[in-house]
Amino acid sequence: MTEPEGAVVVLIQGVVVVLVQAVVVVSSRVRDRISNIKRPLRDDEISALVNYGSEEESGEEDEGITQSIVLPRVARMFMDQEDEEVEEGCVNITLDWPPQPPRPSVCDPIPASPALASPSSASLTPDLRIPMEPSDKFKFEWRAFPMPQIEPHLKRELFLQNIGPTISFTNPYEAFTAKWDREIMEVIVRETNIYAQQLTTTMLEDGTICPNSRITRWQDTNVSEVYRYLAIVLAMGVLVKSRLEEYWNTSKDIFNSPGFSTEMTFDRFQLLSKCLHFNNNSNCDPALLTRPQAKLFKVQPILDHLNAKFSQLYNLSQNIALDESLTMWKGWLDINQFVRNKAATVGIKTYEVCESQTGYLWRSEVHAGHDTLTVEGDPVSGIIPTLVLRLLNGLEHKGHTVWMDNFYNSPALARELKVRGFDCVGTLRTNRQFVPSELAAITKKNMTVGQVFGCTSGDVDLLVWRDKNRVAFISTYHGLATTRCGDTLKPTVVKDYNICMGGVDRKDQQLAMYPIERRRTRVWYKKFFRKLLNASVLNSYILLNKNLPLSHRKFRKALIIDLLAAFRTPAPNAPIQAAVHTPAQYGFIKPGKPDRFKRQCVVCKKRTITYCKACNVAMCVFTCYEPYHINF
Repeated sequence: MTEPEGAVVVLIQGVVVVLVQAVVVVSSRVRDRISNIKRPLRDDEISALVNYGSEEESGEEDEGITQSIVLPRVARMFMDQEDEEVEEGCVNITLDWPPQPPRPSVCDPIPASPALASPSSASLTPDLRIPMEPSDKFKFEWRAFPMPQIEPHLKRELFLQNIGPTISFTNPYEAFTAKWDREIMEVIVRETNIYAQQLTTTMLEDGTICPNSRITRWQDTNVSEVYRYLAIVLAMGVLVKSRLEEYWNTSKDIFNSPGFSTEMTFDRFQLLSKCLHFNNNSNCDPALLTRPQAKLFKVQPILDHLNAKFSQLYNLSQNIALDESLTMWKGWLDINQFVRNKAATVGIKTYEVCESQTGYLWRSEVHAGHDTLTVEGDPVSGIIPTLVLRLLNGLEHKGHTVWMDNFYNSPALARELKVRGFDCVGTLRTNRQFVPSELAAITKKNMTVGQVFGCTSGDVDLLVWRDKNRVAFISTYHGLATTRCGDTLKPTVVKDYNICMGGVDRKDQQLAMYPIERRRTRVWYKKFFRKLLNASVLNSYILLNKNLPLSHRKFRKALIIDLLAAFRTPAPNAPIQAAVHTPAQYGFIKPGKPDRFKRQCVVCKKRTITYCKACNVAMCVFTCYEPYHINF
């Protein structure tokens, strides 16, 4: 072959290669275009898909759908998104995780998109629907936010829940006793009486009991007395004094408070406080309990009862906050926690779900260690995600928005909550699993004030915003929406977070005005019981305030008065005194008895054996009887 002929052959081969590459590119574009169609495919499109499809797809059925499918809000929001150029620092995403659809509705048919199908079901027949289970729920492929932005309310879960009390109340007494009903009060009475007997037996065996010990004067309590005891404890939060005995001060001065001694003696109050108990010590078997259960054994019945009552009596509004609260306890305690941003700093930590607007406590859990095992490969089986899902149990698929700080939030948890019908918003630690490294690498130095970086996976949005410091946010519906605060333009998620996150802090602020748990005690669970009692009163106030507007302080005062009036013990009949003042001699003093049996005269202080029947005081008949009745 001559040299010119060889050059022509090489040129023809090059042209052929170019044409083949062009055909591959065209086929790829056709395939991509067909895969992005959001309507039933025509016959020619189906033919094109079959001709240009891969070998794995060639044996499957057509992707054409002749019947519309109703998809949930999570899936519908992806249909309006168009392919945009990827911003720097974000990678493109193709959604291959379809959320579980709700029950179909014929009122609002929405055509399905092949992009929503899982890889294992790339083609659907008219009789098939979107798979109910996700193919890979925790596969996050981040991309830039689409333009124009999708309105946040279109991505947010639909909230149709009735808000407010489930039962109507007419006065503070009804709202309070709906939680502290006779059932739980009988448990407290029974366990208190049992513990008093156990305590007396232990003191007798140890030889620590004295003739003058209060426990020797113990009498079994009853429901009425325990209600009065709670009323007195609540009154101590309204009328605050520095020492306990000052509440029983009956001196005729400005510090007088006779109402406490009228309702209960100081010794009886001290005795009830010492013997107050909620669970039988004999039933505590460490072999049958986990470590957290054993630590909370003494107060667990009250926790379980109040959590059940709080959730039964009130329907939360759309915005709920999940945060920690701290009960101050400076003594040694195995479950003590240090929380820097709380007023108490050191104490018993509780995880609480509260309504953002009112601070209503819906459920709480005491931090007493963790016994949850992490399942390998399951991002929501860890300690924190399991805690969040446990606290929110019973609120699924109602459209609530959960506001949390960066201690709880993660992309995996946000997606799991979205599957369960929640929206999730809050701050985020960028070292969490599934956060793209490009976003985590952004520092304060890389940003100017007011600058925002972000990406989305469709149902979960991540933002990094620079104010004075770099702050990261996660949201399931906000996107890049902005709002103007004064002269500053901020992401809407920042403003909403500042408004809705303070539910637990709002509750703690209202309780701080009535510090009934401030009283000193050596037993941690009794102080924690007082905190639960205080929180239940605030919840009762919120329940009643929906129908009867009343200030918090007036509510507490009315509740205390109603409790004392309802359970006050009838006063015993007073002894009939002699109508005539007559001197008489004590019958128990016999002739020949020593002088120590004589009584001291009320006038001259000498010892005598005579007294006045009407006055019932000792006095000398011949020298002091007449002056006493004239001058006194």
